[in-house]
Amino acid sequence: MTRGGEVRARWVVLAAVLGSGMAFLDATVVNVALPALGKNLDAGIDGLTWTLNGYTLTLASFILLGGSLGDRFGRRRLFVIGTIWFALASLLCGIAPSIELLVAARALQGVGGALLTPGSLAMIAGLLEGEERGRAIGVWSGLSGLAGALGPFVGGWLIDVAGWRWVFLVNLPIAAAAVWVAQRHVPETRDPEAAKRLDLAGAALGAVGLAGITYALVRAGESGLDAATAVSGAAGLAALAIFVLVERRSSHPMLPLGLFTSRQFTAANLVTFLVYAALGGIFFVLVMHLQIVGGYSPLVAGSALLPVTALLLVLSGPMGALSERIGPRLPMSVGPLVSAGGVLLMRRIGAHPSYLIDVLPAATVFGLGLAITVAPLTSAVLAAARARFAGIASGVNNAVARAASLLAVAVLPLAAGLSGDEYRQPAAFAAGFRVAVLVCAGLLAGGGLCAALTIRRHD
Repeated sequence: MTRGGEVRARWVVLAAVLGSGMAFLDATVVNVALPALGKNLDAGIDGLTWTLNGYTLTLASFILLGGSLGDRFGRRRLFVIGTIWFALASLLCGIAPSIELLVAARALQGVGGALLTPGSLAMIAGLLEGEERGRAIGVWSGLSGLAGALGPFVGGWLIDVAGWRWVFLVNLPIAAAAVWVAQRHVPETRDPEAAKRLDLAGAALGAVGLAGITYALVRAGESGLDAATAVSGAAGLAALAIFVLVERRSSHPMLPLGLFTSRQFTAANLVTFLVYAALGGIFFVLVMHLQIVGGYSPLVAGSALLPVTALLLVLSGPMGALSERIGPRLPMSVGPLVSAGGVLLMRRIGAHPSYLIDVLPAATVFGLGLAITVAPLTSAVLAAARARFAGIASGVNNAVARAASLLAVAVLPLAAGLSGDEYRQPAAFAAGFRVAVLVCAGLLAGGGLCAALTIRRHD
């Protein structure tokens, strides 16, 4: 690659990391703020769940549409629009006076994330090739994952010095920097063969399906299996079934089902679902557990995951390059199993835990497995799709990851037996945490086993 090409690649990666990193940061920074905002806005566990899921729901529902829009109208253009949208919604979150309005603003945030996230990775895939693309994806995965891992620490610091509202307001300067870099230094790319019509029916059905299932799961934890829960769940399942039929028959599908004729693509997304369900669950319960049961301050609880941050920063780039040489199967198999071991170590974290003895070993093992997994998994997804489908392939994988996290956050309180304001009671939360840890470790182990059985050694 020429010197000019290297400089352009760095600007492209910087823009992508700033934008997607902001979205990844927001996906985890809010977790550490949940006890504080729950107390300030007088919210129960259902309100806290929807504070996370309001965002994840719209992100998962519309991220496929965001990828399609980027392929058609320009990946940089949609990235910029999504980043500005995300920033404005973050401002609304920061000034929300009630839990209901906060959840609504979080849903708007998710729409912005759905526009910017697939475009960030598609800009890299559309402009770089070969080993340079693998290295850039590794850097993108590492730094974007780093932003997500930094979320609890940043959130804890902001809560201690300024209050929980600043976990949202911090997005504004990051968004401004991402827009400036993209507009000034990133060339536009698009798919000249992209469909000329938008699949609005598919987008609506996907959103209704995920919303119905999520609402049913959250309500089941509060009210049991009553009529409203059953109707909502059935409506969600029906909407998703109709979504598949519509996509199969559409001349301009939001989700080209032909992508799943690739065994590698399907397998990588199945691994994504299992791994990211576990990650969503752990990030939901761990930082709350450290505050409610462990007695940590928000800042100290957020700092507990700094080993994850450091390992992602150091290892994701090299792991991306390594997977280009040896294939993704080995790291995708080993990484989730290592993370599962770290999650099981978290069962030792009880009341007033020692950071060095109880928290640090678990966080380090968990982060090591995550660093081994993330970049090879992303590379496997993109390598399994043709270059012209870079945007939609990225969108599918992100939708799978967000849907997995969405369902995990909805299911875990139900599985752990937490409802209402029980999460404020240390004994009740500790018992639920132990159940949640076992569930998440099982999901990670399943992801590693699935990768070993289904992912090819080489592309």
